[in-house]
Formats: sequence, structure tokens, C-alpha cells
Amino acid sequence: MRIGMIAALVACVFGTAGAQQRNPATQPAAVRSPEFSTDHRVTFRLYAPKATEAFLRGDFLADRVAMHKDEHGLWTVTVGPFQPDIYAYEFQLDGVRVLDPNNPAMKYSSRPREASSLLEVADDKPMFYDARRVPHGTVHERWYSSKSLDTERRIHVYTPPDYEHSSTRYPVLYLLHGAGGDDAVWTVLGHANLMLDNLIADGKLQPLVVVMTYGYAYPPNDPAYDGAQQRTGFVRDLLEDVIPFVQANYRVNTDRDKRAIAGLSMGGEQAINIGLHHPELFSRVAGFSSGFVGNFKDNYKDVLGNSQKLNADIKLLWMTCGTEDRLFAPNQEFSELLKAGGIKHTFRSTQGNHTWQVWRRALHEVAPMMFPKA
Repeated sequence: MRIGMIAALVACVFGTAGAQQRNPATQPAAVRSPEFSTDHRVTFRLYAPKATEAFLRGDFLADRVAMHKDEHGLWTVTVGPFQPDIYAYEFQLDGVRVLDPNNPAMKYSSRPREASSLLEVADDKPMFYDARRVPHGTVHERWYSSKSLDTERRIHVYTPPDYEHSSTRYPVLYLLHGAGGDDAVWTVLGHANLMLDNLIADGKLQPLVVVMTYGYAYPPNDPAYDGAQQRTGFVRDLLEDVIPFVQANYRVNTDRDKRAIAGLSMGGEQAINIGLHHPELFSRVAGFSSGFVGNFKDNYKDVLGNSQKLNADIKLLWMTCGTEDRLFAPNQEFSELLKAGGIKHTFRSTQGNHTWQVWRRALHEVAPMMFPKA
């Protein structure tokens, strides 16, 4: 079995000094964690001789699993078997979250409590998000001046293979991240660029430009800005600053029929909100595990009353959510709201929780629906 590890930024997670104290005289020479077996089971290890209890937690587990301590202070547990995918996990050591110190692959987050170690279980053949021997696009890191927010901001832009050698004006997808993420997360954790390379190479997707934005108008959790300011500020920045910057600097088709918007969690709700309120700009809209919270129905009263125009303008309205996700019920409720209003859409329930396993599959499925290869 091939084991791949994702390189990412490291978030700081603090444990107790006593639990992490190491004794060179008794510490094993090398702690291997995670370790794979031929039956697709995985063993996790953590050296913590002074800890009194340790658990493994992960998005592949329904509940935490107790680890067992040997005479040297090495905690161990074996779980599985695993299906090929990328998983997040952590240890709980005497009640404290601890990442795996023997595993450099980490899921970063702007909210340290959401950082975790990563486990990549690969198949004998490449996964849909793996790097294959196909032509690759380019991921650009760009800074732009946001007049609406009076600051400098960053975006990541994917351009397809052969972009530099063509004169084509490409369709464009604005792809938004979730809470705790940033404009880089769709490529670092989502492998979006590699996924798109593969879809294009397989003849399933038109070559396209993908713009990944920063979803916070202001510093997250800053008490100076409430949720309404975050919401309206991001919309202004996207419509008044990001789109004009992209159209001035990249060969994108400016026809609304060639412009789409999608996102996950917080970004999923942003995408649906912006897409349905601005059908003059976007013809294809998708939300993955969208963050419908509070009295979200009030945000859509104006669009729900005009189903005939919306159905004519929006060529694709697609939603998905994992059935174990805490947001499954509000996503289902929003789908029922659309149905009652006569708005054409697809709501696809899928196995999974609020995880990247769901979101990678979602992008892989919906991208060819947005811009299928002619």
C-alpha cells in the first residue's frame, strides 16, 4: 500500500508539559505513527510515559477509542480497515488535544482547535485527487487592492494546462472555503488543482480558471465586526474587487453563462446566497455542506418569490451534504424551501460528516456538470 503525506502549515496545539516530558533512557529509539498493515488497518502510537489515559479521535471514528500503554510509556491502538481517502485525527491525552508528533502531515486551520494530523490511505491505483502523469495547470498566488474593504487581500487562481500558450477565454469558477480555512485550503487540503487536471485530461471537463478567495471580510472573531458586516463585506469585495481584478488579469469569459460559484460550509452558504441574489452574474451555483444557521430563511425571501425568473437564469443549482453532518437537517430544510418555492435544484445526500472526504467528492462530481467537455 502506498502511503502519501500532505505537506501543510503547522498549527500550534498545546499539551501539558508533564504529559509530553521525555526520558531519553526509556523512550523508544523511534516511534512510528501511523503505521500501515497489509490488511488496511493502521496503528497509531504516542510516547507519553507520565500520561494516565490516552484516546484516538478521528473523522473515521464514531467515538474516541482508548489507547493502551506499555511498560515503556508508549501508547498504542490499531483501527481499521480503511478505505482509500485522506482522514483527520488527533490524540486526547489526559483531556488535552495533542497532534501526532511523529507525523508531519497536518490539517491547518486559522482556528487552532480545529487543526489535526492527517492520514492518507492510498489505493493501488491513483485516486481522483492524486497527481497523475497528465498535463498540469498552474496555481497562482495573487494580491489585489480591495477598495471596498480598504486593504490588500490575497487570492489563489488555478489556470488550466496550456493556458500560457493559448488565446482562449475560459469559463471561470469562484470556489469558496469554509470557516477556519483560507484561499489556499482548496489546493492544500482539497487537491482541487490536481482533481481538475485529471478531469480535463479525461475529457470530462472544459479547461477553466478557478478563483479561490479569502472568505472573511474582516478578521474572524473580531468583536468589532458582526456577522452581518462579514456577510455584506465579503459580497462587496467579491463583486466589486475580485471579479474585476480577475477579468483584468486573466483570460476569462465574462459572459454570465460561463461564470459559476461554489463553496463548502461557510463558503457554501456564501455561494448560494450570492449566486441566487445575483443571477445576472452567475449561471451555475453549488453548495457543499452549506452553513445554513440561525433564521437563514429570511435571507432568501426576495429570491424565493420569483421562481420563474430564477429558473430561467440559473442553469444549475446543486447542493450536497453528508448524512452524519450536523448541517444535514438545515440543508435538507433549505432544499424543501426551494422545492416549495418552485425553484429547480438538486439536493444530493451522501455518506459522511463535515469533512474533506465529502467536499472533494462534491467538487469532483459537480465541476463537470457546470462546464462539461463539449
